[in-house]
Amino acid sequence: MGYSIETKCLHLEKETEIQDIYGAVSFPIFQTATFAHKGVGESTGYDYTRLQNPTREQVERIIAGLEGGIDALAFSSGMAAISALMELFAPGDHIIVDADLYGGSVRLFQNISTKNGIQFSRVDCSKEDVRCYLKENTKAIYVETPTNPMMGVIDIQERSKIAKERNLLLIVDNTFLSPYFQNPLKLGADIVVHSGTKFIGGHNDTLAGFLVTANTELLEKLRFIIKTTGAGLSPFDSWLILRGVKTLALRMEKAQENAMKIVQWLEKQKQVTKVIYPGLSSHPGYEIMKKQSRGFGSMVTFEVESEAFALAVLRNVKLIRFAESLGGTETLITYPVTQTHADVPKEQLEQNGITNRVLRLSVGIEGTEDLLQEFERVFQVASKE
Repeated sequence: MGYSIETKCLHLEKETEIQDIYGAVSFPIFQTATFAHKGVGESTGYDYTRLQNPTREQVERIIAGLEGGIDALAFSSGMAAISALMELFAPGDHIIVDADLYGGSVRLFQNISTKNGIQFSRVDCSKEDVRCYLKENTKAIYVETPTNPMMGVIDIQERSKIAKERNLLLIVDNTFLSPYFQNPLKLGADIVVHSGTKFIGGHNDTLAGFLVTANTELLEKLRFIIKTTGAGLSPFDSWLILRGVKTLALRMEKAQENAMKIVQWLEKQKQVTKVIYPGLSSHPGYEIMKKQSRGFGSMVTFEVESEAFALAVLRNVKLIRFAESLGGTETLITYPVTQTHADVPKEQLEQNGITNRVLRLSVGIEGTEDLLQEFERVFQVASKE
């Protein structure tokens, strides 16, 4: 019987030799570019940090354990991870991607991957039948669930069945829920993507990205790609992620508790025209979330009555920070049309319902009452402007 997920955030099932020998509770930072050898063919197991480093290897093992993969690969950012992932594909390959994705992913696919000959079809995977978009050259289905920022929920097991029928890869970006609340590999996904900058790191102090798989062949290909392209996470940043992930369970629970209280408050405000949170029974993906996840997370999207009110909210927040990120200890509010999704074509924004009245909230771990008081103050001031 293995460790619980809370314990897996801190410990490997089998500690490394380094920890056994020296008894280090905090895993050491191996701040070195290269490693010396005793002789030809007598490697220590490490040669050059671009290839692997003990600190990076430790964080990869922790994340792999949390996601139920055979291994994970740690990258310098979430976008570096997705860029490396695209190297699995060749010119002429076709990928079905969800219509509502993080704007950075859309920018990469439309401007870099397309230039490299990869074809994409944008599909609302929470509502449409992806079978209708399959082609002879389709190689993968790429989704987020919940999606960013409109919180669409995709049934991972159902999409996995379709992928397996056609020998496609199912790739799931699990950033919004983290491995604490959702494990796509166990639901049939082939590769899980994380922006480790967000909930995994959890402190808004470093960038990181992860790819996790339970497929040996895919792992070998991805290992070749990361050592060749050189986007591996640095030793110090690996250590920061190791430190951050230790409190993942505590942070996710507290942030989710705060999110539900804020959602309930927002639903009562006359200036709010829509609240989108998969923990609401009115959300179309609520039952799917209950089936495939252990929680609903702390990401909330809401729409207000006018652009002027949205801008007034952003001008007046203090305890809550107006910033472009998510998943940290601090509560952040984001304006997708000018921040996270600024490079998404206007027609796609409109199709997804991302307007100048939409705000995205990443709820942190502050005191619940302090956050509610902040919202009350901000809404009062914004209503008078």
